[in-house]
Amino acid sequence: MTTYKMAKSGKPKKWMGAAVKRPGALTAKAKRAGQSPMAFARKHYHDSGLTGDQARFAVNAQKGKD
Repeated sequence: MTTYKMAKSGKPKKWMGAAVKRPGALTAKAKRAGQSPMAFARKHYHDSGLTGDQARFAVNAQKGKD
């Protein structure tokens, strides 16, 4: 059973949508590099800075879907 933190309204918080500040930014970077978004994210997982943050979020969010 999955548990969710509830907002004051009694509905689950939609924190993932709020965590993404620039939707599509990682995909655009991957497209410029000629890679798929997940291949790009795995390659840049250990980078510092914004690209590394985006890559770690993408890889960890994908783990949650499985």
